[in-house]
Amino acid sequence: MAKRSVIPFGPQHPVLPEPIHLDLVLEDEVVVEAIPNIGFVHRGLEKLVETKDYKQYVYIAERVCGICSFGHGLGYCESIEHMMNIDVPRRAKYLRTLWMELSRIHSHLLWLGLLADALGFEALFMQSWRLREKVLDLFDMTTGGRIIFSVNQVGGVLKDIDPSMLKIIDQALTDMEKELKPITRTFLEDRLVNSRLRGLGVLSKEQAYIAGACGPMLRASGVPYDSRETGYAAYSELNFGPIIAIEGDSYARVKVRLAEIMQSFEILHELISKIPQGEISVPVKGNPKGECFIRIEQPRGEAIYYTKGNGTKYLDRFRLRTPTTSNIPAMLNLLKGCQLGDVALLILTIDPCISCTER
Repeated sequence: MAKRSVIPFGPQHPVLPEPIHLDLVLEDEVVVEAIPNIGFVHRGLEKLVETKDYKQYVYIAERVCGICSFGHGLGYCESIEHMMNIDVPRRAKYLRTLWMELSRIHSHLLWLGLLADALGFEALFMQSWRLREKVLDLFDMTTGGRIIFSVNQVGGVLKDIDPSMLKIIDQALTDMEKELKPITRTFLEDRLVNSRLRGLGVLSKEQAYIAGACGPMLRASGVPYDSRETGYAAYSELNFGPIIAIEGDSYARVKVRLAEIMQSFEILHELISKIPQGEISVPVKGNPKGECFIRIEQPRGEAIYYTKGNGTKYLDRFRLRTPTTSNIPAMLNLLKGCQLGDVALLILTIDPCISCTER
């Protein structure tokens, strides 16, 4: 008869980069239930909208998370701009989209490196992060920051990118595409990677939909949903579509993210070729009044931003639903029935961001 036991997993674990905390119910080495404990690094950032004015809060929103920083600033600014009926200049929209897609490449490469490290594939980890450094160099050149940029503001952006920088970015992206191809082949064809990922943590299309999964987690199960198609920033002027896989396993989630990096390269080339001239911001007068609810596609999936203004410079409410919040129920489904040794790997496949979740 199997022996049942309960063991804590996290919040500190040598494989996981995030302080996720689970209680695992085991029968011998098989997980029969995973119980999440949320709130270990809760910081109360949403409450600060009551003490920081709506323009200052852009900097707080960007610090919800480091890797998702630009997207959080973008989502917050878009919600305020919709509430106040501010018409953001087209060039500012293109710049926002450019930095957002670079952030997507950055986030996916970081995750691929962490996954390779969890597999024990140190060379693949180093190659993924070496390529990630090139993206950080582009951030440094265009914004002055490598992780948190602080270039978003209500009404547009704070910094422009001149034509010479755009040319450098375009060439750097072309070079990175070439360098990514052997990394992609290793992730998709290497025997070690395949043996650890194929058939592990299968999430069917119906399960993903019912659990409310989002982002690559959802699309790897065959659901063609991408919030970028709603047309925020400059996405309405670009040619792209959701990238999906049908297998629903850990291998499919790797495949989708690798394809999304290549898609981001294409989007960035299109942005650079089409970016219009003009202003990068407009003056903002008055205070927000009313409510706004918008969604954007963060690298990890759909994030939802809710803001409520009362006509003063301090908001009544800011609420953020992060991709990891949506993906945790799907992750718990994956863990049921898996071996204890696969738990860390399966958690990594949702690309968890506990900093965002426990803001």
